[in-house]
Amino acid sequence: MDIAARKKQSLYQRLGEEEGVRALVETFYDVIEQDEEARELHLLHLRGFGVAHSREEQFNYLSGFLGGPQHYVMKHGHSRLKEIHEHVPIGPEMRDLWLKCMTKAIEKVGIEEDLATVLMRHFAVAAETSRNMD
Repeated sequence: MDIAARKKQSLYQRLGEEEGVRALVETFYDVIEQDEEARELHLLHLRGFGVAHSREEQFNYLSGFLGGPQHYVMKHGHSRLKEIHEHVPIGPEMRDLWLKCMTKAIEKVGIEEDLATVLMRHFAVAAETSRNMD
């Protein structure tokens, strides 16, 4: 597929639709659960509804966020990150740790460099939007 055709595809399509988003989310949460460096992020998830819940909700959210089916909006009525995370203390360190774990997941899944760059640009904006502490 040439560059012009790829640019017309949504990130959801470029990632491999449901299968690709699911692989990224599962790998991301595997990193959170298994990587010692991600311990604080793992503990933060355990204080909430747990990692299994987060795996499903993030899949639902990212599907729509990346231009695919709006599962999260259909379930919750909105996709406003500030409201979604208002109960979670997210400062710059937690934001950066989330981004680091997502970078590791993208690498482990084997996403091509140009798509990885675009994804991380979008994720950086989303992570900053979720931040609710200094």
